[in-house]
Amino acid sequence: MPRKPRTKSRSGIYHVMYRGANRQEIFHDEADNMKFLETILRYKQTSEMKVFAWSLMNNHVHLLLKEGNEQLSLTLKRISVSFVHYYNAKYRTTGHLFQDRYKSENVESRRYLFTVIRYIHQNPVKARIVQQIDEWNWSSCHGYYGENSSPEGLLDYDFVLGLVSNDVIQARERFKEFNERKNSDTCLEDENKVRITDEEATWAIRDILGIIEIAQVKSLPRMQRDNLLGKVKELEGISQRQAARILGVSASLINRA
Repeated sequence: MPRKPRTKSRSGIYHVMYRGANRQEIFHDEADNMKFLETILRYKQTSEMKVFAWSLMNNHVHLLLKEGNEQLSLTLKRISVSFVHYYNAKYRTTGHLFQDRYKSENVESRRYLFTVIRYIHQNPVKARIVQQIDEWNWSSCHGYYGENSSPEGLLDYDFVLGLVSNDVIQARERFKEFNERKNSDTCLEDENKVRITDEEATWAIRDILGIIEIAQVKSLPRMQRDNLLGKVKELEGISQRQAARILGVSASLINRA
């Protein structure tokens, strides 16, 4: 069945989510995170789009964007192609990194604009990666709180804070209170599962390994090792970085399995 065309947002603002193909990890270290943000910045400057929020998770990305001087779909394609080129060169791999089609939803009202921003900023908390939203370094939260936000020039917070108050100090205080308020927001019907603990992950991995000890995996013949790593990669709720840490192998090795 052919895909339905996306409905144009009257405001030009969209909540966008990239997800790793087969839920694979997109970012393996901080350099990957920064490269992705720098890539967005580069194409923001050429397309004149606005960036109102972001959160980079291990295997997916949330963005709140306003279309610039070209269709947003084209800008997003430029970003993904550029980052995949960097990723494949760095990790000496080939193939798809992102799911074929990014997910998006229109943001037409002021109320939903703030709901999406809060949802994006609270994503790491709801995934139990951190306890407080400002503990996550790879979101736009810090910029809204008046702290350093890298890379410089990426976040367009003036428009959002201006909707709260003309006094920037008061706007930041009110925004922070709303941003950290407990809620049951659901946006984009995100199906991301809560991460399980290392202990739970270890037991799940042992079930797959059978009589093979965890410490033996990295010394197995390549074909046998990759077969097992491929099965581990498919475990629900376990990130490739978490599995790599438990098994004592590199995340890129699991990614290629």
